[in-house]
Amino acid sequence: MLDAATLSAALPRWCAGVRAAAPELNELDGRLGDADLGATLDKCATLIEEALPEMPDTLEGIFKRCAQASARASGSSFGTLLTVALMTSAKRCAGVTLLDHPQLAALLAEVVTTLSARGGANLGDKTVLDGLHAIHTALAASPEGAEARRVASDAARTALDAFRDKPNRIGRARMFADKTIGMDDPGMVALLRMVDAL
Repeated sequence: MLDAATLSAALPRWCAGVRAAAPELNELDGRLGDADLGATLDKCATLIEEALPEMPDTLEGIFKRCAQASARASGSSFGTLLTVALMTSAKRCAGVTLLDHPQLAALLAEVVTTLSARGGANLGDKTVLDGLHAIHTALAASPEGAEARRVASDAARTALDAFRDKPNRIGRARMFADKTIGMDDPGMVALLRMVDAL
């Protein structure tokens, strides 16, 4: 079950994990893009951390406050997607106090649909959407009592492995599609680092 107290307790770990991963993410992004993914997420983490003392005590409020902090951090494409994902989660959690595995899976499915519409990516394009979809599928199929973080981490890692030898089909990386074969998508790596940080 995910409730507001659990989410609040996880946020400092998420911020620390994102900061630790920033150099790796900048380096990966530099092979395919602007080399600013790590810096973008580091700024998001900094602003979310600054908001922790005044964090609301509801799932909806926490997700909304984090979305507001993320929106202040960057206008980059990934920063925008993170903001949209957090705001979508806030709307989904209106009046909700607990999320079990099926409900978490349903939330992620809505996030994937919303991000696809916003960013133009589709499943199979080798983006963070593929990692999120893998987590959604794994959580939906996970048995009662399974540790959600472990299920999510394993799914994100499996997706990363499955897409490594495929080309990127959207964004700046699509211009170097053949060269991206054998490379990890930076957004998918970022998702895995975020999940592991939780």
